[in-house]
Amino acid sequence: QVQLVESGGGLVQAGGSLRLSCAASGRTFSRYAMGWFRQAPGKEREFVGTISRSGDSTYYADSVKLRFTISRDNTKNTADLQMNSLKPEDTAVYYCASGSYSTDETTYDYWGQGTQVTVSS
Repeated sequence: QVQLVESGGGLVQAGGSLRLSCAASGRTFSRYAMGWFRQAPGKEREFVGTISRSGDSTYYADSVKLRFTISRDNTKNTADLQMNSLKPEDTAVYYCASGSYSTDETTYDYWGQGTQVTVSS
């Protein structure tokens, strides 16, 4: 039983940075891998990245590799997405989710409400 809340979205210029945070309820946070997904207008939801239960392993989509970094703090029940060198094509609603260490959204059981990221050119 997990509830997730994203924060930190906003409007930034191309080349700028944003840090998104995902706060989780409960005391079972460390049982789950955390994933980040995004959905742009008119497009299907796509995988961004995932982090293992311990935080020792991460995996990213090619489109964000070397620009985005996922981290987690199991003592605070938070998972962050640091986004650097943002591009207009990064504009989307970003969602955090808890579940398996996977690129497949169907393996994630709990989802946040999403936070809007808009990158202007």
